[in-house]
Amino acid sequence: MISRNELKYYSSLSQKKFRESELKFLVEGLKNVEEGLNSHFNCEIILVTFEFAEQHKNIFNHAKKKKIRIEIIRSQDFIRISETKSPQGIAAVFNYAKLNFYPDKTESNILVYLDNISDPGNLGTIIRTCDWFGINEILISKYSVDYLNPKAIRASMGSIFHLYIFEELDTEVLIDLQNRNYKIICSDLDGKNLFDYRFPEKIVLAFSNEAAGPSEAVKKIADDIITIPRIGNAESLNVAIASGIILSKALTNR
Repeated sequence: MISRNELKYYSSLSQKKFRESELKFLVEGLKNVEEGLNSHFNCEIILVTFEFAEQHKNIFNHAKKKKIRIEIIRSQDFIRISETKSPQGIAAVFNYAKLNFYPDKTESNILVYLDNISDPGNLGTIIRTCDWFGINEILISKYSVDYLNPKAIRASMGSIFHLYIFEELDTEVLIDLQNRNYKIICSDLDGKNLFDYRFPEKIVLAFSNEAAGPSEAVKKIADDIITIPRIGNAESLNVAIASGIILSKALTNR
């Protein structure tokens, strides 16, 4: 049986400072938990409500096969650890290690750099989009939201378990990559037409905060600035949507 102190401990993982100190994060929802269980990440515990356990008995077989502790808890206790309004009734805690990015070791011709992305939903959706397009490595600036934020994890739909994600980086890493023949390309309202642009072989695509645009540090070192042409009257395009359009073009017209 799980103790009150344990529940309090797992609930604390909703805060970044505890995730970083413990090197653990909590995942909610069946899809995300399943993706985590099928990945190389180590699962410490699975928490389910009585109602969920009744409807998904196979989760016990999965946990037993992997020798993972599983606890059934009351719905009111599950709400204490949940970040969603209508939780499915399943969550899991995974261990993680902070990865170091070495520009001279990467074998990817396309990298994505997230520049000051403040909305966790957007960040998670970009991770999911990168996964769809086969991007293996994502670099996250130190001014962006934490990718293990519960909302970011939900938006990623399990993709955080598929990619190599490097966090809290500054623009020095972009300069290092430039020195290794990567071209830094960012998007802004004023730039070269995306649909007329031919992408170089080795690129870093920098996606930025949609309200503020690229940071001055990124704009200063960018080799090119591109834009998705506006036809209507919208003031801006959501950065997660823009990332999908740009990645699609970058991968099909090299």
